[in-house]
Amino acid sequence: MARRTLTTAAAFATTATLLLTACGGSNDSSSGDIKGADTGSSTPSASASASGTSNVKRPEITLPKNFELTFQDWTSSDPVEQAVLNDAREQLRAGYAAIIASEPDGGEALAFYDTSSGLSQDRQWIKTYTDKNLTVFGKLPAFDAKTTLLGDNKTRAALTYCTDESKAYTRDRKTSKVEGNPAGTNPEVFYTVTLRKNAKGVWQNVSTQSTRGGCQS
Repeated sequence: MARRTLTTAAAFATTATLLLTACGGSNDSSSGDIKGADTGSSTPSASASASGTSNVKRPEITLPKNFELTFQDWTSSDPVEQAVLNDAREQLRAGYAAIIASEPDGGEALAFYDTSSGLSQDRQWIKTYTDKNLTVFGKLPAFDAKTTLLGDNKTRAALTYCTDESKAYTRDRKTSKVEGNPAGTNPEVFYTVTLRKNAKGVWQNVSTQSTRGGCQS
């Protein structure tokens, strides 16, 4: 289910692999990965609009209750770092919302949180689901988030975090066949995300890389 692991040809051909990997490149060609989960609430996260990055209105993102994308301890005492975490979280939620809604172009919310290069990469990821008529469900915790601000103006950032795919699954929309990670597959995936603050003050995703088994216990 790792988000960007599915960008390789080998991953496209592996139908028995959990396709939960989030968008981006990957150091693992054996499976895909899902990235991020939400609590099932139908309302947008309050902290996203109160992130302090800008007063621009964030899009409302809804995920179904059967897909619990949770963000454990995505907090920072630094307001700029917190703004990065807030927008990165919503970007991830937007990506999974597009998969669940079967929107291969990613929809308006994902475009809001992506740069042009990030959106191109994310669309490839989303199509690894939509092209196979797959949706996602289950529980996907995202945890151990760490943010580093880059540049003198602090308009660029790097974010790392982990996900645990143990209880996350894909389902075929036509046959209802359910798949999870194959036995023996490490369920934890390590992500590295680069972000850039745009003119409106929104932290947008530039790229994502994933490494299965890269999380430290």
